[in-house]
Amino acid sequence: MTSDGPPPPPPDADPGLTYPDAPGGVIDRWNTRRGPVVYGRGESLPPLDIDLIPLAAQKVPEGELIPDVPMSHYKRKLWQLRRDLEGKSELAVLNANLIVHLRRATFPAHVPALFRRVWAEHGPSLMGELSSRWLISSVITFGDFGETEAQRRIGLSLNVLFSLMKLYEFERFGSGLGADELFRNKRKRGSKLPLGMLDFGIDGGGLDYNLLAPIWKAALEEPVVGPLACHLLDRLNADPSNLFRRLQGMRAARQAYLAKLEARAQAEAAAAEAAEAAQDPSAPGPPPDQAPDLTG
Repeated sequence: MTSDGPPPPPPDADPGLTYPDAPGGVIDRWNTRRGPVVYGRGESLPPLDIDLIPLAAQKVPEGELIPDVPMSHYKRKLWQLRRDLEGKSELAVLNANLIVHLRRATFPAHVPALFRRVWAEHGPSLMGELSSRWLISSVITFGDFGETEAQRRIGLSLNVLFSLMKLYEFERFGSGLGADELFRNKRKRGSKLPLGMLDFGIDGGGLDYNLLAPIWKAALEEPVVGPLACHLLDRLNADPSNLFRRLQGMRAARQAYLAKLEARAQAEAAAAEAAEAAQDPSAPGPPPDQAPDLTG
């Protein structure tokens, strides 16, 4: 089995299952990409007590040429990271390299502590230079390797949030609509949510608030990964092309529609009342003009 695609289903697989070989096959496929980073002779990650300040100040040169010598797995991956992070700091490369190691099943013992130290000491500078891709990779790494329960809970929560968003937004491309376009108000008759879940109420439902609020609250109270989580949630809040922005657009459209219906109902009621009054002979008419006073 290679990591290029899913393995063929076993002969006795249930065709009614999304992953016929679950759970074992799903876990096996996950593990195929978790082999250890292989070092060449004399190669290693920096020690835990490395001075991070020079790394934060030094930039990765642009246009670095690939070395014309055989490279170890470690060196080849490091060169790929440097190419991806051209113009960024050497500290950004170290952060990415640590994340690569922490996604493997085994890694040097000091890697989690060094990763946490990078963010504890230089989080604001990294937030200012890294793309959302690397910021998300960083925050979800805290899900497994945070020092405290609060750090791990924030990391795991954002891992689920951003991973499902990526899957859903990618699948939505098949609709032909832009990420900032609302679906037309056409729902297939009889369509239901999976697992018997109740419909989301666009008028009064608060599932999106219930999802985001606990993560945001926990992030505001955590000093290491919390600022990074808040930074990403702020970026998500400002992004016009995602599920949450579309839900707010649907709410606004629904409220505008209901307000239009209410205004029409009020206008029709007022018109009916005026018509009824005009046809009632017993209804008092306007007061007659007052005659001028000629007695003076």
